[in-house]
Amino acid sequence: MSRRGRWARIPAAEDVPAEPAPLPAVGPVVFTLSFTDGDREVDLSDLPHPRLVRALGLGMQRYGEDGSLTTVGSFGPLVPAVRQFLTFLTAAEEGESDLGPEDLEADHIDAYEQALLMRPGMSTARVRDLVGYLVRTLRKAHEAAPEAFEDDLVVRIGFAAREARRTTRPLDAYSPSVFEAIKEAALADVRDTQRRITEGERIAATGQDPEVVGWGRLENVLWLVANRRPLIVRDRQEHPSAVTRLGGVRGINRRLDLGIHDVLPFLIALICLTGMEPEAAKRLKSDCLVSPARGFVSVRYLKRRSKGHEAKQTRVADGGTINLPGGLLRLALRLTSRARDRIGSSALWVCHGQHGTQDAYRDLGALNFYHQRWMAAHGLDKLADRDGKPVRLDLRRLRKSYKSQHYLKAAGVLADFAQGHTADTAAGHYADIASHDALHDQAIENALEAAVQVALPPPIVLDEDGGRLDDGGAEPTPEEVTAALTGASDVFLASCRDFYESPFGSKGKPCPVALWGCLECPNAIFTARHLPQVLTFLDFIERQRDELSEAEWKVRFGLPWERVVHGIRNRFSRDQILIAQAIAEGGEAELLLPMEFWRGIA
Repeated sequence: MSRRGRWARIPAAEDVPAEPAPLPAVGPVVFTLSFTDGDREVDLSDLPHPRLVRALGLGMQRYGEDGSLTTVGSFGPLVPAVRQFLTFLTAAEEGESDLGPEDLEADHIDAYEQALLMRPGMSTARVRDLVGYLVRTLRKAHEAAPEAFEDDLVVRIGFAAREARRTTRPLDAYSPSVFEAIKEAALADVRDTQRRITEGERIAATGQDPEVVGWGRLENVLWLVANRRPLIVRDRQEHPSAVTRLGGVRGINRRLDLGIHDVLPFLIALICLTGMEPEAAKRLKSDCLVSPARGFVSVRYLKRRSKGHEAKQTRVADGGTINLPGGLLRLALRLTSRARDRIGSSALWVCHGQHGTQDAYRDLGALNFYHQRWMAAHGLDKLADRDGKPVRLDLRRLRKSYKSQHYLKAAGVLADFAQGHTADTAAGHYADIASHDALHDQAIENALEAAVQVALPPPIVLDEDGGRLDDGGAEPTPEEVTAALTGASDVFLASCRDFYESPFGSKGKPCPVALWGCLECPNAIFTARHLPQVLTFLDFIERQRDELSEAEWKVRFGLPWERVVHGIRNRFSRDQILIAQAIAEGGEAELLLPMEFWRGIA
């Protein structure tokens, strides 16, 4: 074969296919995540736009593995949030069959948020949650493949919802009466549980093995539960008459172990006594009590943070009563010790139920079913909440109520209240709630009154003999008292201590203020002789309410009205006011201005 023939079989350079681009990293569409309370399988294989789905799936996987979400329940809302967004995107980009992360724009997220807000019945809080889950998933996807995201999208996912930011106030506290009723009901249940179990233990101590001496007596059956195992359904099947007559499987077991619904009152009481976060209280361990000393003990717990959990301690009162947090926890440890030893658990809240002995709060959503049932059992669902509706049990509001009590005790002083929180968190989440509106309004009113008092001393009011009727201030001289009683220095509404030395004008010049400026002037002295003019002026400014808007009236006459009603009129007796009113009604009040005033302005 010739050289030419051999090279003829080699294709030209332009005919050689280009080297294929490297395959991009493929994200998961089906994956399984492990959490503290079990595993969760995620299947996104049915969704459109597989390239985008893979990126979002990778983001969800990273988000579920970084410690931010610790339970199946906390991860759960991520899946519908991503699915809803992809459904919206498919409808919005009709005709596009395979969008990828590089096709995603900031406008897509904003449009999705607006579409959610337009849905009937969709609250801003729900919109904020859905968009927040989506944005956090996209952040994780961006961390995995930063080159696939446009700059404007990177900026957009720096925050969650744009329009649906918090517009409502934080969760409110219960009223003090409701909070106390819930706490006392919980403590009463705790006492009943303690009496039931200690009585069961006393009876069990007198029994023997029922397999040997028979199942006919309660003490023998309780001996089996205390020393061997709890009863199971098979025991009822094998000894139906005895087990049924003695209280049934569940009733007999509850004589020595907490039932699943017995845990709830303990938790309610603990939150009411300590203000601990419900999630932290549910996760308490059997070694949670540390460093007891001088009537106090520290409670060790885990506080949920954005990145996993942080070990914390709080110092609480300790003692031999369940009204103290230390005593309540010691009782809980005592009553759950048998069940805890049975399964080798380190959890505080261990109970026995239809699924056997287990951690009561292995799934943090457990026991919510019992909340309203417990409220109804105590008649607490008949109480009215702040909005007039029946009270519903919310463990978060119990914590809020505990914090609210401490805030009110601190008289709203944030520095005394913000222990364990930043000032912003204490103010935004625990101080700024509807229950504290009256306290905050009063604080503003007191501050304004104090400011006015600093700038504006109270009016000087004298009786017929020259005695002081006001709360005191600048002391008029004897000559000024005489002039006030005789009318020698009267102006329109009062007697003036020195008409040519006004605090509102130049020395030696007549007073330049409006005629009712006397009400704000420290030179003014008011006596019973001036009362008819004062009441006439009061009648005039009150009639002006019908002529002016409320805002304009307050600007013009708000302060004079306050000075007359609360600084002058209330200093005189009812008889003096009635006489002055009768005199005022006899004719228009005269402008009692000295001649020097008229000459000064001529």
